[in-house]
Amino acid sequence: MTAPCPGPDPSPRAPRLRVPAGACDCHAHVFAPLAESPMVADRGYTPPPAPLKEYRHMLDVLQLSRAVIVQPSVYGTDNSVTVDAVNALGATARGIAVVDETVSEGELERLHGAGIRGIRLNPKFGGGVGLGAMEALAARIADLGWHIQLLIDARELPDVADRLRALPVAIVIDHMGYMSVGHGLDDPGFRTLLDLVGDGRCWVKLSGAYRTTVAGPPYEDVGSFALALIEAGPSRMVWGTDWPHPAHDGPMPNDGDLLDLLGLWAPDEALRHAILVDNPAALYGFDSRGSGAWT
Repeated sequence: MTAPCPGPDPSPRAPRLRVPAGACDCHAHVFAPLAESPMVADRGYTPPPAPLKEYRHMLDVLQLSRAVIVQPSVYGTDNSVTVDAVNALGATARGIAVVDETVSEGELERLHGAGIRGIRLNPKFGGGVGLGAMEALAARIADLGWHIQLLIDARELPDVADRLRALPVAIVIDHMGYMSVGHGLDDPGFRTLLDLVGDGRCWVKLSGAYRTTVAGPPYEDVGSFALALIEAGPSRMVWGTDWPHPAHDGPMPNDGDLLDLLGLWAPDEALRHAILVDNPAALYGFDSRGSGAWT
């Protein structure tokens, strides 16, 4: 078993920026105690419990009223913890599941009814499903209107860009491409990511600055990458905390500070509203009126 990783900052700070009604945290995980929900043996990390009660507290402090719960690699294709969290949050939440090519049509329909709106492929951590079945899975989920979310280092994108463009579903890239900013804005992988965004079918999560920084807090070196992505496709950007920040060994970020980063990257209030409210509503099927009703 891997060594336990640290938990989140238990005292989230209220953000300085004005948070619009209907703002969404588009990337978070919930972890149950290991004794209650076993984790896969080949996992890449062992998180401490991160219960929904603590996540709700963070959402309240940050004034976020919607959430997307992402299935973490440690549970493999057992989506029970993620689905339970989405159900508990109700119509203001959506989920991203992990499935493999053996998933049944009945299970996909059940997950859709439970608020799942996409699947995650994760070649970076043990327990995740890789890219081998990407085309087959895309064909299975297309009629549901789901998308494929990728946790992938942007430097790998040139090798798979043609495959991504040929898929019948939208693509969402985690954590701004999960590439160290030390590789620079002209890295071929990051340029490929910008091209994919410019094509109009690729979305990016403006999250995980603490994962890609070289300089460390307050992550100023990540700003130019976020700005380039926003310029490439402002209607394809969403934002997330990545709470409770699993598999991170550096200084634990405060979620209020992470939200305030968006104020630096998107100083225009209308642009922030799009990133926090309008774009997530379009991607995950939230009611655009802010009620959180299912669509």
